[in-house]
Amino acid sequence: MSLEALYRDYIDCLNHRRWGELARFVSDDVKHNGRPLGVAGYRAMLVEDCERIPDLRFDVVLVAATPPLLAARINFDCSPAGTFLGLAINGRRVVFSENVFYRWEGQRIVEVWSVLDKLALEEQLAAGTI
Repeated sequence: MSLEALYRDYIDCLNHRRWGELARFVSDDVKHNGRPLGVAGYRAMLVEDCERIPDLRFDVVLVAATPPLLAARINFDCSPAGTFLGLAINGRRVVFSENVFYRWEGQRIVEVWSVLDKLALEEQLAAGTI
């Protein structure tokens, strides 16, 4: 299976909230933006995101893979409850992207570097479009 196909299976796991399968894709000692989380901490982070954003869906629009690295751009069209990234979204619909890089060992993610496009959210707030 190609790295991109494996990644798309991982995204499908997230979108269907199949948390019990997460260890199939994520290493026991995974790091996220330099923080060691382990698979349990990584799962807790994702579950919390989905609780705060019930309509969260990962829409992969771009993938570039050169094993063991994979880069992706993910679009989001969702309604975060309360404050999100320090901004009072309060359940309003927002559209933004994430640029994320993964390092894989074998079939599992060992490191994730993620940047969310907070500027897109700030621009939507300033324009009154949300």
